[in-house]
Amino acid sequence: MHLGQIAAQTPDKPAVIMAGSGRVLTFRELDEESNRLARLLAAAGLRPGDHIAFMLENHPLFLAVAWAAQRSGLYYTAVGSRLQPDELAYIVGNCEAKAFITSAALADRVAAVPPERIPNVTLRLMLDGTAPGYDSYEERVAEQAPTPLPDEVEGADMLYSSGTTGRPKGVRTPLTLAPAGTPSGLFRLINLLFQPDGDSVYLSPAPLYHAAPLRYSLNFHRCGSTVVVMEKFDPEAALAAIERYGVTHSQWVPTMFIRMLRLPDAVRARYDLSSLRHAVHAAAPCPIPVKERMLDWWGPILHEYYAGTEGNCFVYASPSDWLAHKGTVGRPLLGQVHVCDEDGNELPPGQDGTLYFGGGASFEYHGDPDKTAASRDPHGHGWTTLGDVGHVDEDGFLYLTDRRSYMIISGGVNIYPQEAENVLAVHPEVADVAVIGVPDEEMGEAVKAVVQPADPDRAGPGLEDELIAHCRDRLAHYKCPRSIDFRAELPRHPTGKLFKRLLRDEYWKGHGPPGAS
Repeated sequence: MHLGQIAAQTPDKPAVIMAGSGRVLTFRELDEESNRLARLLAAAGLRPGDHIAFMLENHPLFLAVAWAAQRSGLYYTAVGSRLQPDELAYIVGNCEAKAFITSAALADRVAAVPPERIPNVTLRLMLDGTAPGYDSYEERVAEQAPTPLPDEVEGADMLYSSGTTGRPKGVRTPLTLAPAGTPSGLFRLINLLFQPDGDSVYLSPAPLYHAAPLRYSLNFHRCGSTVVVMEKFDPEAALAAIERYGVTHSQWVPTMFIRMLRLPDAVRARYDLSSLRHAVHAAAPCPIPVKERMLDWWGPILHEYYAGTEGNCFVYASPSDWLAHKGTVGRPLLGQVHVCDEDGNELPPGQDGTLYFGGGASFEYHGDPDKTAASRDPHGHGWTTLGDVGHVDEDGFLYLTDRRSYMIISGGVNIYPQEAENVLAVHPEVADVAVIGVPDEEMGEAVKAVVQPADPDRAGPGLEDELIAHCRDRLAHYKCPRSIDFRAELPRHPTGKLFKRLLRDEYWKGHGPPGAS
């Protein structure tokens, strides 16, 4: 449905509720705010097919900015609010944004990127204050009428990968330029699987600049649903938000499950979660014991999917699917899965290989034809890959093994570190863990775990021996870490993705590239 229609029917209904502050943006306010910004962008010369970028915390007007671009036929890039100045300058320049919007809360970060570093930007706006080179968002937007542009058409996001294995890649899909309000493929999938409506309340506990929270929030708005946004994830605050706002739908990453499960039993029992009908999770593999405990706690409402910003596939597992095929991420609803060896030849069920998908959305990595070409299958079938490794079973259910780029080659044997990570992640003494390959003169690479201990005082040889033994009791010894280093914190993206590349780079400095590219 068109945002303007919903605003006309239910003008005073909350469209956005900030879980921490309680600030509310009604559908009328969301519609008018996005219309005003759309008109300002048009007055600045932006036309369908042009580009804007914005770097915001989980701000009350984050989704209004996205809606302004979406209903104007523009490409829009939501930039991670924790990026460093060089990363910010690269993305804003690479996406060729003509307008850039940020907030006073991030003024120090954007100040390190002077206008001359992003000369493509001609309109710079700042919310909640101003800084040199930026106009007041509020003043400039207030000058515009709250009515929609004539001939509104659908835009699209162009989001960047989180850069876990290299420089971020902008994922560009063709614009449809369909009339605003035209349902997308994702909208139809969400409606098919999760049945949101005007009575639904969607909780987004993750940063909105990530693909899934942003896309799901906009699509729940199209159903007339209220979106509750957490300014920052906190395990107990998430449970409190479910109870307070009667949340019916939510989306999570496995690290959030782990943190909620580690709350004391009395705290977890304190909150009424009975309103929750669909708890969706994705973005990273979920260890089987973690999901089993979540199902025991929340009941059979956990829905899992595997997909990418690229839109080339959508693999889905219902609660009953997963219980019958534990560890699966499901069967494809969009795209046909092809498991291939290093030469691009298809493998039979049960054998791990690179995952390619046919029949999904067309995409390219903006301004990077080499990366685009590397995502295609070598035999020219038109299949595309996200770089993941896995296998299918005889029933067609997909199981993820790991990222191809994370594979460790030790003594000529391929080792996928996700297996050891899953085993260690559920150990009560482990708050966070990464398993990587490090230089080894004899074997080429050796398996190492980097652990954030739950109790920092326990870090040391005793805990190292305990964790290695724990892993060896559950996995073949060659898959287990030979050594463990302890850290106060691991470099993890707010969405839950681990910046494993940063860890590997530390250990490989001065040794040349690791065995995995």
